[in-house]
Amino acid sequence: MPAYAFRLIILLFIVSSTSFAQGFRVSGFVRSATDNQPLIGATVAVRELGTGTTTDARGFYSLNLPPGTHQLQATYIGFQPLTQTIQVNGSAQTINIGLQPLDNQLQEVVVEANSLQQKLTDNRMSVEQLTTREAKLLPALFGEVDLIKTLQLKPGVQSGGEGSSGLYVRGGGPDQNLVLLDDAVIYNPSHLFGFFSVFNPDAVRSVELYKGGFPAQFGGRLSSVLEVQQNEGNNEKIGVNGGIGLISSRLTIDGPIVKDKATFLVSGRRTYVDTFTRLINKLNEGKKDYNPIPDYYFYDFNARVNYKLSAKDELTLSGYYGRDFFTFNDAGFSFSFDWGNTMGALNWRHSFNTRLFVNTTLAATGYEYKINNKIDVFSFNLRSAVQDFTLKTDFEWLAHDKHTIQFGASGIKHNFTVGRLNFDSDDDRQNFSAGNDYTANEFGAYISDDYSLTTQLAVNYGLRLSGFNSDGKTYAALEPRVATRYTITPNTTVKASYAGMMQYIHLLANSGASLPTDIWFPSTTRVRPQRSQQVAAGVSHLFGNGKYLITNEVYYKWMHRQIDFRDGANLFVNDSLENEFLFGKGESYGNEIYLEKIKGRTTGWLGYTLSWTYRQFDEINDGRRFPTRYDRRHDLSLVVLHKVNERLHLTGAFVYGTGNAFSLPVARFAFQDVEGKEPGFVPIYTDRNSFRLDASHRLGLGVVWKLKPKRGEADLTFSAYNAYNRRNPYFVYFEQVKDEAEEETIGFRAKQVSLFPVIPSVTYNFKF
Repeated sequence: MPAYAFRLIILLFIVSSTSFAQGFRVSGFVRSATDNQPLIGATVAVRELGTGTTTDARGFYSLNLPPGTHQLQATYIGFQPLTQTIQVNGSAQTINIGLQPLDNQLQEVVVEANSLQQKLTDNRMSVEQLTTREAKLLPALFGEVDLIKTLQLKPGVQSGGEGSSGLYVRGGGPDQNLVLLDDAVIYNPSHLFGFFSVFNPDAVRSVELYKGGFPAQFGGRLSSVLEVQQNEGNNEKIGVNGGIGLISSRLTIDGPIVKDKATFLVSGRRTYVDTFTRLINKLNEGKKDYNPIPDYYFYDFNARVNYKLSAKDELTLSGYYGRDFFTFNDAGFSFSFDWGNTMGALNWRHSFNTRLFVNTTLAATGYEYKINNKIDVFSFNLRSAVQDFTLKTDFEWLAHDKHTIQFGASGIKHNFTVGRLNFDSDDDRQNFSAGNDYTANEFGAYISDDYSLTTQLAVNYGLRLSGFNSDGKTYAALEPRVATRYTITPNTTVKASYAGMMQYIHLLANSGASLPTDIWFPSTTRVRPQRSQQVAAGVSHLFGNGKYLITNEVYYKWMHRQIDFRDGANLFVNDSLENEFLFGKGESYGNEIYLEKIKGRTTGWLGYTLSWTYRQFDEINDGRRFPTRYDRRHDLSLVVLHKVNERLHLTGAFVYGTGNAFSLPVARFAFQDVEGKEPGFVPIYTDRNSFRLDASHRLGLGVVWKLKPKRGEADLTFSAYNAYNRRNPYFVYFEQVKDEAEEETIGFRAKQVSLFPVIPSVTYNFKF
């Protein structure tokens, strides 16, 4: 497949080198007139010519128009359309557009930022988009709005388990997602052991998830790309918004530093459950048999500064800092565990002219966890970390309306600290340390072309060269990408894509869930990079006078050099960690159906995924393939948003999923170790992951009531998570069944653990 795809890409580059039709470039930015935020996916068109385009992640658009007088129209859902007469007179022009929000702010509540027509004609496929406006309406656990949990309601995207904010995309693991915040990598995008994500919705402007058909500028992961962009500061005035909920509060302040030149945004969020647990512990201090409650909280901080150096140059400095803290102290024993991400990025955008742009980013990112444990005079400390320094440059050349060519390069220096252990005693008689440090260098270069061959046929094709050096070993690979769109009728399109991907760093997890203690590890002489190939095809149809869009996509993904571990593998404090690895292959395939509606008083979507995900290792399961833990045959989600009147909105979200696959012992072998003592029991297993948890399903309900404050906006959001109190399975364990008379074990009983009953919540949101 890669050889054929490579030849096809070369052929397309040759074909696309034909001469371009004459015309003059009209380009600029579309932004909100009130807060200067870029409007992503806004439509800019000249209707009489039958030509138009949509804005990119910067709010930028570009059209090639013939000389003459034209009516340029800009539209965006939730904003007043704008029509402007322009004169094209033989030279390139820059026309920036500011759209006014509709008088009724509730109109901004939509299911998607883009119109269905735009999604139908988009050359990309397997892409999910959302804004914080829709996420804030949906019922949420403890009232905490979570962008990643909203993405889990889309087809092809699964959670790792009940309440988890992990992403399992089209059969891939949590380490196979490239998560970018303002073009910088975030390694562990979750708080509270995976129950909440690190993305504060007040600080986020847009979210895009690529499940397949990956553009050539992205690399380093196999399964998905999650691209998150932070808000820019208000260019007109100081603004304040935030919310007060059951377990956390958040506050965001933004505004101009120098009007029309520089803006800022700062945003913070913190949980305060620890305030109550500390009070309870203090009230019960000194009581006999009282067990103190562990201390837990998390916080995060976002910041961004935009500075326009000139009409052609803009600098952006953005950052993120987040930490989780878990501590427990009792007589003679103390335990603390903290983990989190740090990110800083400096971005320079330059326009050479109306056709050629460059975007350069210098970023430093890091993730680490630390465990400190002290028992009497003995101390135990464990630490693991990964740190990156990245430099990347991306060029965009608007060669013609039919061609948008992108090319660029990137370099990353990785530093890994793997299981750094220190053990000592207060008198220094006991002292021990272990662990490994690794450094690695990763590079990439790419070129791609978004080429409209005809009004019906468009193709995006590209080639990425990637490489990695570590432990004296260098790997390199070509990663071809092709995606095409053909318009059968004005309301029906078909799309297809192929993508080859390489992954050079690996997440080592000793459980089925993604935990903060999982370790990132580089490719080395003995650990080769992972590789995947994915093909996808789909058809989309717009009906009901443009109110409904239905999409059906099928995909097949091959995964090579997948990593698992030997039975009993030790991932902590192991200087020979590579000896624990096993290497195999995987495959995932399925069908995703998606129906959405964004017009009218009632909006929402229905998504259904039928899928299979397997792994195969020579040393596991006697070489037979087995389903992964997150193999989920059926996955269904239904989201409904209903506008009752100008102040009242009702929301609901129902999800259903086949239970996770897992292993259970089918029998136990009893052995007598010491005569007179109760015998021991050794579990006996059959095929790996041959059992299933019960299916999970739940209903979330929400009510948004718009208040009428004297200044600004405010609302009360009421929600009920798991409204009908379904006890969904989290995991299963066995307890011993004893004979009451003889006090001997006579059997074992499986017990199911469930996490969340019905959880009501209320959140007060404000903006002024």
